[in-house]
Amino acid sequence: MAAEEKMANLVEATSQKHFEEFLAKAGKCLTVVHFHAAWAPQCGQMNEVMAELAKEHTGTMFVKLEAEAVPEVSEKYEISSVPTFLFFKAGEKVDRLDGAHAAELTKKVQRLAVSGSPAGAAEVPDLNERLKKLINAGPCMLFMKGSPQEPRCGFSRQIVGLLKEHNIQFSSFDILSDEEVRQGLKTFSNWPTYPQLYVNGELVGGLDIVKELAESGELENTCPKAVSLEQRLKSAINQSPVMLFMKGNKEAARCGFSRQILEILNGTGVDYDTFDILQDEEVRQGLKTYSNWPTYPQLYVKGELIGGLDIVKELKESGELVSVLKKES
Repeated sequence: MAAEEKMANLVEATSQKHFEEFLAKAGKCLTVVHFHAAWAPQCGQMNEVMAELAKEHTGTMFVKLEAEAVPEVSEKYEISSVPTFLFFKAGEKVDRLDGAHAAELTKKVQRLAVSGSPAGAAEVPDLNERLKKLINAGPCMLFMKGSPQEPRCGFSRQIVGLLKEHNIQFSSFDILSDEEVRQGLKTFSNWPTYPQLYVNGELVGGLDIVKELAESGELENTCPKAVSLEQRLKSAINQSPVMLFMKGNKEAARCGFSRQILEILNGTGVDYDTFDILQDEEVRQGLKTYSNWPTYPQLYVKGELIGGLDIVKELKESGELVSVLKKES
């Protein structure tokens, strides 16, 4: 027996045509696509999780796709990091999972593999649980079309503008990315349209109500105020004595410069934390101005900027790096 048995429902897509054929072949059955990279060790671990899930869910198609080798597909679905999992039914994307979260992947596969089967009635309580979790995912949650950066309808654009204008801190959920949530939330909250704004898990209302609250001066009292960008940046650079702002994280650098600086820091034996600027556009742009340093990675020790990769290389070559990282107050 070979160490790894071949399974008909665990396949590799090496081209866009290949990928589209797998989706078409799966029809209404669930298809799970793992966008991975050979250089990322956590992708290997998640492939092992996929292999186990494929044994358990024989009616689900599991597809591995190397993100950089099939860029047309990665760009189409806005894959910006690995591992990322997309879930398809009848050729349509129904869900997404970013990162190496084995337990979450297992839950999503179990939930989506069941939905659409004859025992579909059993899903309703499960959907209500999901909706409860989503509306409580942040103190102020906006369900909208698109994202705050790219609203996909006029009403969503207006409500985002109002919340920002009044300095309200909010999280958002793109209902266009999940048809189940889009339809389910209308029933759950007995509110037929979008956008919908929730505070502490309670429905506030849609655009008209938010407009009324803004005009009456009550919006700030209803919703939590945002922390200023300067406060966020100060807090981020002081999160740990040694902080590295980079593309990716300790486990998976997302650019060559970040990868090099990680190797140097790992060689010092000094403990440090990282912040992934790709996950937060506001911090990514704001920190350049705040520190007057236009590029990444950026290394901070006790809240003070040391510099980027070139400076860290110079410090290493001169033998000063460890003492700089261990800087005494």
